[in-house]
Amino acid sequence: MKIATWNVNGIRARQAQVQEWIERERPDVVCLQEIKASLDQLPVWLCEIEGYWCYWHGSKGYSGVALHVRQDFAPERPAFEHPSFDYENRIVLARLPQATVASVYVPNGGKDFPAKMQFLSALENFVAQERSIAPLIICGDINIARTEMDVHPKERKPRAIGQLPEERAQLERIIAHGLVDVGRAREPENDQMFTWWAPWRNMRQRNIGWRLDYVLASEPLYPRVTSCAIQREVGTSDHAPVVAEIEF
Repeated sequence: MKIATWNVNGIRARQAQVQEWIERERPDVVCLQEIKASLDQLPVWLCEIEGYWCYWHGSKGYSGVALHVRQDFAPERPAFEHPSFDYENRIVLARLPQATVASVYVPNGGKDFPAKMQFLSALENFVAQERSIAPLIICGDINIARTEMDVHPKERKPRAIGQLPEERAQLERIIAHGLVDVGRAREPENDQMFTWWAPWRNMRQRNIGWRLDYVLASEPLYPRVTSCAIQREVGTSDHAPVVAEIEF
């Protein structure tokens, strides 16, 4: 399974980039976040990407997630679901024979921090329940830099949302329910592994960023992981895609 996740920061602004990226990478599973569009705002070719079972879950101008599964990988259309705690179109999951995959966009928390913590707590409960049903892969923009290493030294701010101790503690509780932070597990000493950059002062080119985008996989799946890469050179979103490969 080649699984790719990308916060596109507006699918309409980046539809050509997304199309080119999918055609080049041909992921088996595509998780997108912050699509900022409803289905009726998308061109026909994007609503049903050739060769994929497509599921868009968005509204006009804000939030939104998508989950697409390659038809050669899953000959029958998978069941797409939303957990009960979904709000503002922030999570969709597909139950595949190999694993349950979720595309997740956690609230930033800048405007409503309690809502962010409530969503994360519900996500923890979801992981705790799902782990007994099937292997789980959570992909997306978690909007938390897990540790100090996940923020460039010039961007470390102890009271910045996304770096708060209570957020990091909640993320650790989620991971503790049998998940592995795949990118960090593969590169435990890499202090340059960022997925988001502020869109000014050439922060991306200078790689002065935060790691906010994750592939979290059930522990039994981790030995099957063969790669996990951040594609910093791809696209004009303020986030980079993350692409992982898992052998089944």
